[in-house]
Amino acid sequence: MAEKHADHPPRFTQRGLYANEMQVGAVYEHRPGRTVTEADNTLFSTMTMNPQALHLDAAFSQTTEFGQRLVNSMFTLATLIGASVSHLTQGTLVANLGFTEVTFPHPLFHGDTLYSETEVTNIRPSRSRPGQAIVTFTHTGHNQHGDVVARAVRSALMYQEAP
Repeated sequence: MAEKHADHPPRFTQRGLYANEMQVGAVYEHRPGRTVTEADNTLFSTMTMNPQALHLDAAFSQTTEFGQRLVNSMFTLATLIGASVSHLTQGTLVANLGFTEVTFPHPLFHGDTLYSETEVTNIRPSRSRPGQAIVTFTHTGHNQHGDVVARAVRSALMYQEAP
């Protein structure tokens, strides 16, 4: 949104979209991608008190079917959703309502790049909160090879237009 002052050029504040600016079926590709490092995985796993050897123990992980450590799936989910914020919900989200159908069909490894996209699958006015709507998003993450590494359906309470 542009603000205009008499003696200054216009200023633009980055924000997400209001519910009335979205359309069902639209797909938003969030760029740039995020290359995940060993440090990201180790820090996230230890900060969240998740000592899973598949995330932290290189020697153990070499003996598994994957042959290497896996990126913590909660990091993958958080990064997938986080990539959509500036594009869709920055300043326009009232609250997350819930997640369903969270899946991780392919592992993400250190050095992989996560590319995120979001499809708007439903929009309906809130019955109890005038000026707000419930928006359903399907978030999908792919690695650099195109493999789907995460998918989640999220419901969010959104402003329909500037409050």
